[in-house]
Amino acid sequence: MKRLVAVLMLSATAGAWAQGASHPHGVPPGQAKKHAAAAAACDLCGTVQSVRKEMRKGEGGAAGIVAGAAAGGLLGNQIGKGDGRTLATVGGAVAGGFVGNEVQKRVTTKEMWVTRVKMKDGSVRSFEQEAKPAWTAGSPVRVDGKVLVARR
Repeated sequence: MKRLVAVLMLSATAGAWAQGASHPHGVPPGQAKKHAAAAAACDLCGTVQSVRKEMRKGEGGAAGIVAGAAAGGLLGNQIGKGDGRTLATVGGAVAGGFVGNEVQKRVTTKEMWVTRVKMKDGSVRSFEQEAKPAWTAGSPVRVDGKVLVARR
């Protein structure tokens, strides 16, 4: 009876050892894939180097140009007589259009948050977003497409 128990234990141990030896590093196939996926995902990980707020000039447009040109044309029309008045009106409209476009750019200025991240491979990347980020310098983050996600 004792021999039978010893033989059964020995064969079970040998079978388990042989099964483990067939997998790389003794890790079953399903687990090996999970470990490989986790390691690959970390290639998209990094550490925040800095977070700063910057102002981005907005875009000009037709509304600013038209409003500026109308105001400039009216002002230019008040100057001179005859051909001088026509030249002043056209000049005022052109200058007003330029100024109106610049005013519209300043009115539509946006506040952007720029985060610089040192990636696992040593490269440094910058990411912009309008909302204030939840992370600070030293925080671990992960790149998800074109945005950052806080890593826990």
